[in-house]
Amino acid sequence: MILITGINGLVGSFVAKHFIDKGFKVAGLIRPKADLSLLKEYKDQITWIEGDVLDVMSLEHAFTGINTVIHCAAVVSFVPKDRHLMYKVNVEGTANVVNECLVQNIKKLVFVSSVAALGKKENPSLDNKGFEIYNEDAKWEESPNNSNYAKTKYLAEMEVWRGVAEGLTANVVNPSVILGEGDWGKSSTQLFKYVYDEKKFYTKGSINYVDAKDVARAIFELSQSEIKGERFILNAGNMPYKDFFDIIAQKFNKKSPDIAVGNLVSQIAWRLEALKCFFTQKKPLITKETAASANSNIFYDNQKISERISFTFSNLEDTIGRVCDGLLKIKNQA
Repeated sequence: MILITGINGLVGSFVAKHFIDKGFKVAGLIRPKADLSLLKEYKDQITWIEGDVLDVMSLEHAFTGINTVIHCAAVVSFVPKDRHLMYKVNVEGTANVVNECLVQNIKKLVFVSSVAALGKKENPSLDNKGFEIYNEDAKWEESPNNSNYAKTKYLAEMEVWRGVAEGLTANVVNPSVILGEGDWGKSSTQLFKYVYDEKKFYTKGSINYVDAKDVARAIFELSQSEIKGERFILNAGNMPYKDFFDIIAQKFNKKSPDIAVGNLVSQIAWRLEALKCFFTQKKPLITKETAASANSNIFYDNQKISERISFTFSNLEDTIGRVCDGLLKIKNQA
């Protein structure tokens, strides 16, 4: 049986559906009163186990009878006040998962990390197009360009590699921005909502992207392969935010953002937003970290997985079309 942590999230739900469609028995680790809306058509095909990656006793119960663990559970946030929670869930939670895999001799672990865990250099070298290029051989460097989220995913990977050194069979995947049908207010779907709401501004940076279905398929193929102790970037491509927003706008039949915002304006915007949120106690729409990311030009090389398991990525327009249709369906059902 396959156990998936974070099964009710965007990545976990796609992973669960892919394994079930392939005929595998799937168990999902969920917290009490978890929102299972992303899996409503599969709910009866999943063995539900209440627990938490921070609760070692619940993991001991959940891992019994399991041969493969897909660890998707994580907190993704660029809001400063979420820093402690991210370190608890992303680092300590992953350490607990790794330890229980070792105790119960789990056959294989696949950990869903992030390209953020590759780190960003303080003074990067650029290619002739002005891009920073990263692959799986990237070495982490302490840098002010690394977000707290990136640090937690890097430290979480260190827990996995520690487990590998102790005898665990594991692989790590590093997805870029994951595109999939989900909650309108969470993860990458916020980019779709931004365009749907006909916001006016776009930044001059570029986005790396990957279809959630491709992430699930890659995880499945790696879990069934003889490959072990390796990391793989999952990134279908890169394009300017303006072009990305234009495609979404076309699919939604909405007006695309048409006012370019440079780094200086972004820096002012996040500071004003932080000041506003100090008084309102609401989460900021833009932070120092998201402002920097939105103006950066980075490319994550997918050559390794393409060559090792002959993996091909989905066409972006097809992905965006499916996601837009799915989001509209969710909106109409609300």
